[in-house]
Amino acid sequence: MKKLIALIGLALVAGAGPAAAQNLVITNARILDGTGTVIERGAVVVRDGKIASVSAGNPASVPDARVIDARGMTVMPGFIDAHRHPIQGNAAEWLEKEAADQMRGYLEAGFTTVLSAITPDEGLELRRRTESGAIKGPRIFAARIIPLARAGGGGRGNAGRRGAAPAAAPSTQGAQGAAPTAPPAPAAGRGDPARFDTSRPPLRPTQPAGAIAAEDTINAVDAAAKAGFDYIKTVITVTPGGPETETLRLIVNEGKKRNIPTVTHAVTVVDALAAVDAGTAVLVHTPHIGRLDEDAAAVQKIAKAGIPMTSTLAIFIPHFSPDNTPLFRDRLPFPWDTVSSAGQGPVNARLLWEAGLSYGYGTDTSWPPKESLRDELRALSLVFSPKDIVTILTRNAARSALKQDQLGTLEPGKLADIVIINGDPLSNIYDVLNVVMTVKGGVVLSDKTTPAAATRR
Repeated sequence: MKKLIALIGLALVAGAGPAAAQNLVITNARILDGTGTVIERGAVVVRDGKIASVSAGNPASVPDARVIDARGMTVMPGFIDAHRHPIQGNAAEWLEKEAADQMRGYLEAGFTTVLSAITPDEGLELRRRTESGAIKGPRIFAARIIPLARAGGGGRGNAGRRGAAPAAAPSTQGAQGAAPTAPPAPAAGRGDPARFDTSRPPLRPTQPAGAIAAEDTINAVDAAAKAGFDYIKTVITVTPGGPETETLRLIVNEGKKRNIPTVTHAVTVVDALAAVDAGTAVLVHTPHIGRLDEDAAAVQKIAKAGIPMTSTLAIFIPHFSPDNTPLFRDRLPFPWDTVSSAGQGPVNARLLWEAGLSYGYGTDTSWPPKESLRDELRALSLVFSPKDIVTILTRNAARSALKQDQLGTLEPGKLADIVIINGDPLSNIYDVLNVVMTVKGGVVLSDKTTPAAATRR
């Protein structure tokens, strides 16, 4: 109650316009800096959009600073969703009609960075608009998908597997680097292709998939780099004697030449091991098919490779509607034949964590960001403590986005992405749902507080 009343007393000082990075001083804050350090009563100083200092007590006078008195509330790094599909349906219509409102939803939920895991060309325009301030939204990083094999192998190839983009997600990119084309629609009444995953027996391919010419793959990587994408996204389901691992290795190596890292969707233990062998930079999704509790060697191989992983555990737990209907991420009834993944995913995640793997937050859902966060918290809480989850949502998510040098912790020199939370996430992790202010790069972009009298230091 005291902290709710304190919202009225947040002292804000008039500063630069909303699109300009400011000098900020956040005082009287309970600081969780993302490294595991807790400062019970401290301050964060921001200069020119970056963290200048984090310290106990209140700092000396900071000229021309906008002062925010946190009144004992929690200050954390901005949240990062390292695997999301923000653009839904018709990308051009979404950008013009829905983007502004939906980007605001990310900020209000505390998200300052989003990795768009499969991005149509409109996603690059979304990135430009959020960077320029034309749309107030989180920092967008964009990935273009490149296939590892042609469809075949007794299954659906590299499209339409469980844990891939929802049916309404953006299009995929062809090997030639040409304009994206729409992915295959799911069978009538079946909804999300994650409902019939070809990575999982009995649908797993039993014959080798067709190879894609190396020249075509290299051209696709080159096209993604020249277009300005931040990552290459790949999806791996290894077929017997198939080309997937070698094609992934080629993509990884060609991407390195062009400074564009590769992230790989791998939802089985077998496929995660293949992605590790190919040298991918990030493992997308917790492997939820296959028991790591029965394969200690696989745990060690995956964890010791030093490749970060995103969580996305909530895909396989039901999302409950207001009338208590359990739903899948396609908003259709939850497919209970997939529920084993809701248990195996967290078990595998904890085993990898114990072995030293960097495990970061990602959702791969189309629910609003706050709802997706609530669902992912339910799944993570099965095997992780509140302290663990704070790290997963901040520092480790930055590692999963390969941006740990810029984001994820409140440390001098890093971008000033900050949230103020009404509550204590270390006592109740669901308090991260109570974001009252979001700062991105030193700019206050979401403020649910009531400004009090302004003062200037």
